[in-house]
Amino acid sequence: MAKKNENKLEDQKSNDLKKNTVDNNGEFLTTNQGLRINDDQNSLTAGERGPTLLEDFHLREKITHFDHERIPERIVHARGSGAHGYFELHESLSEYTKADFLQTPGTRTPVFARFSTVAGSRGSTDLARDVRGFAVKFYTQEGNYDLVGNNMPIFFIQDAIKFPDLIHAVKPEPNNEIPQAASAHDTFWDFVSLTPETMHNVMWLMSDRAIPRSLRMMEGFGIHTYRFVNKEGKSFFVRFHWKPVLGVHSVLWEEAQKISGIDPDFHRRDLYDSIDKGMFAEWDFGVQIVNEEDEHKFSFDLLDPTKLIPEELVPVKIVGRMTLNRNVDNFFAETEQIAFHPGHVVPGIDFSNDPLLQGRLFSYTDTQLIRLGGPNFHEIPINRPVCPFHNNQRDGYMRQTINPGQSSYHPNSTGEGFPKQAKESEGGYTSYHERIDGHKIRTRSKSFMDHFSQPAMFYNSLNEVEKQHVIDAFSFELGKVKKAEIRERTVGLITKINKDLAKLVADRLGIKNPKPDKIMNHSYPADANPNDYQPMDANPDPKSSPAVSMANTRKDSIKSRMIAFFAADGVDAKSMENMKKALGKQQAIVKIVAPHAGEIKTSSGETVKVDESFLTADSVMFDAIFIPGGKKSINTIVGIDKAKTYVQDAFKHFKPIGAVDDGEEFLQKSLELKSKELPKGVLLNEQASAFIDAIKQHRFWERKV
Repeated sequence: MAKKNENKLEDQKSNDLKKNTVDNNGEFLTTNQGLRINDDQNSLTAGERGPTLLEDFHLREKITHFDHERIPERIVHARGSGAHGYFELHESLSEYTKADFLQTPGTRTPVFARFSTVAGSRGSTDLARDVRGFAVKFYTQEGNYDLVGNNMPIFFIQDAIKFPDLIHAVKPEPNNEIPQAASAHDTFWDFVSLTPETMHNVMWLMSDRAIPRSLRMMEGFGIHTYRFVNKEGKSFFVRFHWKPVLGVHSVLWEEAQKISGIDPDFHRRDLYDSIDKGMFAEWDFGVQIVNEEDEHKFSFDLLDPTKLIPEELVPVKIVGRMTLNRNVDNFFAETEQIAFHPGHVVPGIDFSNDPLLQGRLFSYTDTQLIRLGGPNFHEIPINRPVCPFHNNQRDGYMRQTINPGQSSYHPNSTGEGFPKQAKESEGGYTSYHERIDGHKIRTRSKSFMDHFSQPAMFYNSLNEVEKQHVIDAFSFELGKVKKAEIRERTVGLITKINKDLAKLVADRLGIKNPKPDKIMNHSYPADANPNDYQPMDANPDPKSSPAVSMANTRKDSIKSRMIAFFAADGVDAKSMENMKKALGKQQAIVKIVAPHAGEIKTSSGETVKVDESFLTADSVMFDAIFIPGGKKSINTIVGIDKAKTYVQDAFKHFKPIGAVDDGEEFLQKSLELKSKELPKGVLLNEQASAFIDAIKQHRFWERKV
C-alpha cells in the first residue's frame, strides 16, 4: 500500500508538470492565442521597402514577449542548477515529529533540488571560491516543505538585519562593479574585519569546502536549529544534514581557476551528464536531535547560526536517502522559476528563535513577489504542491486557478463556510506553544558572543594538507586587498583563532607582529562593554572535530569519476579495452584524449571515437589519467608537448596516474622518475583493481611534488 502511495505521489508531480509541457514537433506555429502563423520571417510593411505597420500584431506579440523574457535574477544564489528526484525514508522519525513524510519507512516523496553559488551573477563561473546553496523542495501529501540550506553548516552572521550588509560587501564593489563572483576584495574583508562573528564561516570559506569537485560530492546543511514536534506535542531541537554517497571531495584552487576558463559550466554539466547517463546523484539524509531540556548544556547557543553542533557531541542519525534521477525539461521553467522559502513547512516541523532564521521567514516571500511577478508564484507548475490547495486568494498577476462561486472570504455563509479551517486532528498546522517572556529590546544575547572557539576547532580538525590550503587561501584573498589596515585587522582576528596560522599568513602579506589589539566588534550594542561578553564556561567544545575534515570522507566508489585515456593511432587495443571495461563495471567514465578530434585506429585495426583532443581538454577536467600501450601510439604522444604537461599537472595535483607496456616509458620520462620506488598513486603495469583502488582515494597528498 505504501509503495502505491509513493508511486502515486511521484506520478502526480510528474503529471502536474506534463500538463504544462508542450512538444512542438509536428505542430503549426501559432501566436500565444492559438492563431496559426503564415509568415514568421517578415514583418508587415507598407510596400516591399516601406515602414513597418503598427497593426502587425504578430510582430508586437513576439517582440514584447522577447523584451520581457528575463525575470530579475536572484540577488544571491543567482547561478544554479537543479534536478528532480525522490526522498525515501529508511527509519521512522515518529518519536520526534508528526510530519507525515517522516513516519513510515519506505515512503517516497518527490523532490526538486537546486544547487547554487552565492555571490556571482547568473553568468559567472561554477568554480568560484564561494558558499554553495543546497535547497530541497519536498512535495509532500501535507503540502510543500522547503529545506533551504548551504554546503556549510554555519553562516556568516547571527542576525538577519545584517544580511544586506554582508551581501553588499561581498558583491562587486559599486563604484566599478569589480570583481565578479569573488570575495577577494576590500569591501568583503573590511566587513569581515569589523564583524568577528563572520570568522567561523570565513574559515570554512577559505577551506577546500568552498571549491567542490562536483555538486554531487558536497554536503548540505540546514544551518539553523529547527524544531520537531511529535503527535503528543513534545518538541525537540533538530539540525539537518545531507551526506553525499560519493563522499566529500574538492578541486585545488589552481584547478578551479583553470576550469573556470576551460568550462565555467563544469558543475552544471557534471550534474546534468551524470543523471543523463543513469548515474544518479545521491545523498543520505541525517538529523542531529537535541532534547528540549538539553538546550543549554552546550558551550555555545543552539540558536546561534554561526555555530555547529559537533558530531562528536551529537551524532548524525541517518534516516533516509535523496536520489536525483531526472533532469529538467526546461531550465527556465523549472530551475529558474522554482521558489524556495524556509517558511514552507508541514505539521511536525517548526522554527526556533534563531534571529537569522526569523528574518529569512520574511525575506524569501518578499523576494519571490518581485522576482516571479506577483503573489501567484505558487501556481507556477514547478512550485505547485501535489496535494490540493484551497484559499480565498483570487487576484494578482499571472493568476491561473479559476475559482467559481461568490465567496472569497472567511468566515462565510455564501460558500457554506468553505474552504474551512482544519483542526489539528485533521492535519491543521499549529505552531509550537513556546512560552515567551521578555522586553522589546535591540541587543544580542551574551551566549552568542564567543566568535573564536569554533573556528579554532575547525582549523584544529584539518589535516596538514587542508591547513596548508587554508593558509594559501587567506594569503591569496587578503593579498588582493588594497588597504593595509583591512589586512592588518583581519590578521588580528586570525590570531584569536590560531597564532601559527596568523603568523604564516602575516609573513606572506608582509605584516610584522600581527596582534589582535584593534579588534572592533560592531555586533555589540553601541553602549555595551565588550568585557561583559565572555564565552560560556560549561562543557567546552571539543578541541577538534574529525567529522569536519574532508580527509575522513568515504572513499569507496569511483562512480562517475572522469578518467582520461591518452591514445593515438596504433594504441594497443587489448590494454585499452581491458582497463576501460574494468572501469566501466565500476561506473567510471572513460574519455579518449587523442592528438586530434574524430577517430583513431587501434593496433588491431578497430576504429575508436575520440572524445577530446589535447587542444580542447586539460588534466584539470579529469580525476585520473591512464596511458595504454602501443608503440606507434606512444611515439605520437611523445611528440605532443601538451600530453607531457597534462601528466605533469595531474602529478602536481596529486591525482592517480597509470600506464602499461609502452606507456610506462612515456610516463617515466614525463615525470622524470629516477627512483625505483614509485611515488604514491603512480602505477606502472598494475592490475586494473589497483588503479581502481587508487582512484577511490581521490588524491595522494603525501606525494612529493
